[in-house]
Amino acid sequence: MATSRVTRWFERVDQREFVWCQTVNQALRCSWLYGYFRWVSRLGDGWLWYALILALPWLVPEGGMGVALLLASCGISCTLVYKLLKRWLIRERPFISFPVIDCGIPPLDRYSFPSGHTLHAVCFTVLLALTLPGLALLVLPFTLSVAASRVVLGLHYPSDVLAGAIIGSGLGLLGYAVLAEILLG
Repeated sequence: MATSRVTRWFERVDQREFVWCQTVNQALRCSWLYGYFRWVSRLGDGWLWYALILALPWLVPEGGMGVALLLASCGISCTLVYKLLKRWLIRERPFISFPVIDCGIPPLDRYSFPSGHTLHAVCFTVLLALTLPGLALLVLPFTLSVAASRVVLGLHYPSDVLAGAIIGSGLGLLGYAVLAEILLG
């Protein structure tokens, strides 16, 4: 019965966030920014993060392998957490609940809460801030763009993105606290 209460709560929140989602989605649909956000979202599917993890041992010869392993380990944890939450909380995506919202790209999964793209991007950015702050500054604009893209493309509500950012930062901090000494020496 807890799921039905959560579903009813999400339906009320969805109604409150609908205008914001529709406004952002419609305002940017015909601009060059829409293409930019589609591109960023595709890179946020994991491609940029996979490339970064693979490149870190060469980019940072001293300690890069440990940071890469930290990112990969936390990335797996992020995937497990967001998939479990999506299956348990079952929040439909904005473009499904409100057909006037355009779906900019096909989603990777069915449900909306939390934003897995944002969760991963924030987790990785937090980990980089704690290990390689200069690199974290370089990826921060990408992370912010990924978060924005999720609402612009009609895939998430702002609260999905906020929850993804909060959970991602928490998992990044927890992963660093638990694994940094082991993986970074």
